[in-house]
Amino acid sequence: MISFKQLPIEAKAAVAAGVVFFSMMLSRSYLAEKLDFRTRRWLLRLQMALFANTLMLMGSLHVWRSTVTTFNRSSAASSFCFMLWKIAVFMFLALAHSSFFTLLFLVAEEPYFFSLAAYTCLGAYIILIFFLFTLGSVEQAYKFLAGRGAKAGTGNKNRTALKPVLAVVLTVVLTVVGLLNASQPPTVISVEIPVHKLPTTMNNLKMVLLSDIHLGPTVGKTKLAMIVRMVKALKPDITVIVGDLTDAEAKIIRPAVEPLGELDSPLGTYFVTGNHEYYTSDVSNWFELLKSFNIQPLHNENVKIVSPKSTSDWFCLAGVDDIEADVLRYSGHGMDLKKALRGCSSEHAIVLLAHQPIAAKWALQERPDLNLILSGHTHGGQIFPLNAGAYLLNPFFVGLYKVGQNTFVYVSPGTMYYGIPMRLGSRAEITEIILRSP
Repeated sequence: MISFKQLPIEAKAAVAAGVVFFSMMLSRSYLAEKLDFRTRRWLLRLQMALFANTLMLMGSLHVWRSTVTTFNRSSAASSFCFMLWKIAVFMFLALAHSSFFTLLFLVAEEPYFFSLAAYTCLGAYIILIFFLFTLGSVEQAYKFLAGRGAKAGTGNKNRTALKPVLAVVLTVVLTVVGLLNASQPPTVISVEIPVHKLPTTMNNLKMVLLSDIHLGPTVGKTKLAMIVRMVKALKPDITVIVGDLTDAEAKIIRPAVEPLGELDSPLGTYFVTGNHEYYTSDVSNWFELLKSFNIQPLHNENVKIVSPKSTSDWFCLAGVDDIEADVLRYSGHGMDLKKALRGCSSEHAIVLLAHQPIAAKWALQERPDLNLILSGHTHGGQIFPLNAGAYLLNPFFVGLYKVGQNTFVYVSPGTMYYGIPMRLGSRAEITEIILRSP
């Protein structure tokens, strides 16, 4: 029987990841009620950081072998430049691994340079892993097609060396493009949506949709102030924020949130939780902070949005908690559509705020009479190659979808980004939704 010491290091990393994942499940199931609130919050974040790092360790070993070990027998291996290269690769991997711990120690009003560097390395790490895997697969396919009997020679060695060089070059280029793209202000997209049973007095009502701002290690007050200025310039009747506003505790990042107090939509500003609000384990304090800025959380509840032209005309705006609250066993929270729609009859138009597209799908299965659902969560994949995974894992990916005769779902690609300050194959967006009365 093979002992743990005899296992290859990749297998040890996989075992470690399994142990951390099991501890996470154990903590959520059996320790949640026994630990005080602050301890539970830190334990969850630490476990998530450790789990991500143990999984990354397997990829990091592959990166090191591909970009360093491969060249150990070359003539340049003893040169000073190669020593610098090894240090650069090591620092790159160390920064990528440290990114997950910045949530614990480096969150403030404005991002720290270290956090920006660490998350940039994480984004580059994901791209590099993809290209190393893809080029390696192409190489293996070439060898298979060329025939197993082919002798190893200089050509094979050159191809082996070419693979990591090409992967690194492509990674650097795409990282720069992604950073430049994400540094631009969100694009304003205007969408007209017909809403069944919307009163004619509310025709052309303007609603601004924000999602996935992710105040935290790499998004701070300056970015949020820019977003608020752009929203105010649109002069919306109503503003909605569909989750993942933050990745940090309310007390720590409060100064960064102050620009939200400048939102002054005449029919109100509303908020529903995303999964990352529950990762902070500080939802109640966030609710109180948002209320102090005249932003109303819709905690499985609804409000009547009354027409400015006629008090007898209105539609129902409802919001549900994010479904992750159930997974995390977050006391007093969880998606409760019946409670959220209490008092919302099908005689009036119903607009639902639900952070995740899967929640939108579940809501439509239970209440097909919903007229419009606004979601976020997917980020449009945010960076290549994660776009494909986000597309496959969500019933609605990004943009406008029509479901049945009288229902629409709109999924925002996000107003900022999560952690990694990059956008590849997606663009940050502020959505101006014009509600049309059929």
